[in-house]
Amino acid sequence: MNIITKLAIAASLATALTSVSLAQDLQGKVIGFSQIGSESGWRAAETSVTKQQAADRGIDLKFADAQQKQENQIKAIRGFIAQGVDAIMVAPVVATGWDDVLTEAKEAEIPVILLDRGVDAPEDLYLTSVASDQVKEGRVAGEWLVAEIGDADCKVVELQGTVGSTPAINRKQGFEEAIAGHDNITIARSQTGDFTRSKGKEVMEGFIKAENGGADICAVYAHNDDMAVGAIQAIKDAGLKPGTDIKVVSIDAVPDIFAAMAAGEANATVELTPNMAGPAFDALSAYLADGTAPEKFIITESKLYTPADNPQGEYDTRKGLGY
Repeated sequence: MNIITKLAIAASLATALTSVSLAQDLQGKVIGFSQIGSESGWRAAETSVTKQQAADRGIDLKFADAQQKQENQIKAIRGFIAQGVDAIMVAPVVATGWDDVLTEAKEAEIPVILLDRGVDAPEDLYLTSVASDQVKEGRVAGEWLVAEIGDADCKVVELQGTVGSTPAINRKQGFEEAIAGHDNITIARSQTGDFTRSKGKEVMEGFIKAENGGADICAVYAHNDDMAVGAIQAIKDAGLKPGTDIKVVSIDAVPDIFAAMAAGEANATVELTPNMAGPAFDALSAYLADGTAPEKFIITESKLYTPADNPQGEYDTRKGLGY
């Protein structure tokens, strides 16, 4: 069973659009892909799935790792434009500062597709954006906590994603919307963990020291699972039980959070599928074939997983997906 077959089973992403005819439409096309980097397991899975999707469709994928720096992405995109690629995909590291380079791509008549993150730029500068509803992801996480806590007082510490990135902005907004009106739940501290395990652990250690050794913390909400895994280690190092003494809710649904859930150390995660490239390639295929304009925003599902959803089974299914 190959990576894409596993992904289809895990995420129920099989669709009639991924037909042989669509794959042939992109055969031999040269597509540039500017990836943020490899800051998380989810990001690594997205890269792996994108490369496999491209190979399956006969696409010549030009891959550029930006190492989480916007200037590297802009340089890569300009390089793709100079090469005269057929299309460009970009997972933007931050939301602002894209107008000039996207205008250059438009003037070169090269369609641009955004993957998993949005930009603050005129919509006519890109063909489509394939992403989850990031506000909904945060809202689903917050709604879970509201239901889990009930009327009990709960001080939450928040591990935010990269400052200025759309996931960090939107996942914070959605969570705050969900807990609004529930005065027993408050965000006591909020700081960026930059979407990494090491930074998530470091920031959580600071939260624990600042909150009576962690005794005053009811839950940690992390904008991605990698920061949550780092926070879990910090909680354990402080002599507390993650998942019990401090509840853990996060976003992405990567294998390691399911392993933590199976061990009783995490409580909930909201899925972000790594297969953004499949819908993107389908939209691009139709556009290049006959000029069919795709929907401006192609939204993927945001599913909640808890220990009731066979976390060990989810781990076993996902561990081969490139995370």
